[in-house]
Amino acid sequence: MTERASGATGKSEGASGATGKPEGFIDQHGGFPRFEVADPGPGFGRFLDGMRRLQDLAVSANPDSDTWDDAADRVEELVKLLGPFQAAEGVGPAIRVPSLPGAGSLLMPPWTVTKFSPEGVEMEVEFSRYHVGGNYAVHGGVLPLLFDQAFGMLIHAVNRPMSRTAYLHVDYRKVTPIDTVLTAKAHVTEVDGRKTFVAAELFDPEGNLLAEANGLMVSLLPGQP
Repeated sequence: MTERASGATGKSEGASGATGKPEGFIDQHGGFPRFEVADPGPGFGRFLDGMRRLQDLAVSANPDSDTWDDAADRVEELVKLLGPFQAAEGVGPAIRVPSLPGAGSLLMPPWTVTKFSPEGVEMEVEFSRYHVGGNYAVHGGVLPLLFDQAFGMLIHAVNRPMSRTAYLHVDYRKVTPIDTVLTAKAHVTEVDGRKTFVAAELFDPEGNLLAEANGLMVSLLPGQP
């Protein structure tokens, strides 16, 4: 489940020009803080690009022992550089820069939103070596993360209150490849009081169904975390 700031890239269909949110947006956050979009400057995007590449290399590189020692020294220096700036959730830019892949969060696969409307949410995502589970296929545990993110954004796109994921079921239809731009589509199937039933599919460029999911999102009561 996600905040609006981590969802859309710019204005979307049905959005208010003043706020960028759908007309009639329900500002009900339960116990969630209200996060604003961050503007950390271009260096943050470069940093994320480098870190994503570093993640790929961390699971695929095979240098000699001296090179590993050198790499470890450099990583430790980076930790020393950034350590004093560790901040609380919602203060740092991660997950608050919708113009960047994954909204600026390394936890997220590098998705970008291509549709954000009451009819549904669509995202493009390209998995890489970091996401491999075996035999160059995307790890099965990565796809629920992608679908859960899509469902969280969908809740905002259809103007439902802030919600938590009650359950998420995934069916795997074909092996999900890396280094290929894929498309995820999410939509609401039913609304019943606080319950929003949702579904999503993941397709390859040829339109083959790779995986599909269904879930239940339950809106928060005032003060609920």
